[in-house]
Amino acid sequence: MGCIQSIRCKPKSFRESIIVLEVNSSIDSTPTSIDESSSVVLRYRTPHFRASARVLVPPVAGKETWTVGWIQACNHMEFYNKYGTKGMSSWELPDLRDGKIQAISDSDGVNYPWYGNTTETCTIVGPTKKATKFTVSMNDNFYPSVTWGVPVSDSNLPQLSSIRRDQSFTTWLVAINQSETLVLQTIRWRMQLHVEVDPDKPLGQRATLREPVAQEQPHVLGKNEPIPPNAMVKPNANDAQVLMWRPKTGDPIVVIPPKY
Repeated sequence: MGCIQSIRCKPKSFRESIIVLEVNSSIDSTPTSIDESSSVVLRYRTPHFRASARVLVPPVAGKETWTVGWIQACNHMEFYNKYGTKGMSSWELPDLRDGKIQAISDSDGVNYPWYGNTTETCTIVGPTKKATKFTVSMNDNFYPSVTWGVPVSDSNLPQLSSIRRDQSFTTWLVAINQSETLVLQTIRWRMQLHVEVDPDKPLGQRATLREPVAQEQPHVLGKNEPIPPNAMVKPNANDAQVLMWRPKTGDPIVVIPPKY
């Protein structure tokens, strides 16, 4: 019986003792807003994806440092701006597009692997005598500019005829110390956009938001997914993305190369 008793009374590991008290995730119900105030570019602002979690970390016995927070990666990106019969510009992540990687880091580019380091993370420096309770939160949206004219042309003649965007992300709530990475929660979400543009109309009347106006709500997964290696390291999506011009006839042109 002593053996059984010792197993039963064995203390929980630190990993098992971190408790996610609550997780909330949503995409705002406000539709994408379109700004035609510039004669050079169309701007749009999508609704925000938001995630927050209340976490309880048990007392840390040793001189360990644990950081708990949000890590995000882009799994899929289609971002096409059509210019009538001329062709289209396309923001692309070449390694993701070509299937060389599963996902790419969506870190802020400074605090790898974290999405950010203000509300997004909390660091506990041991030893601590008491449990620590805190909230970590993050939000994300798109606010790009798209030229009215063909990006490889000297002319700013408005020819933009449609914008289509479809991106998927995985967002993890994670606890990390010097030697361990513990996934506490996994969220999947997607942002889709379709804007029709009539370049012949006056500025301010050209763009129309098409379905989906309301975004599909995020999914908090019942079973956690592992974090792919590329989601933890440089480059992030902003530095890796390339703007291509893909004409109806002729070879594609790199308009903006990657930053790394």
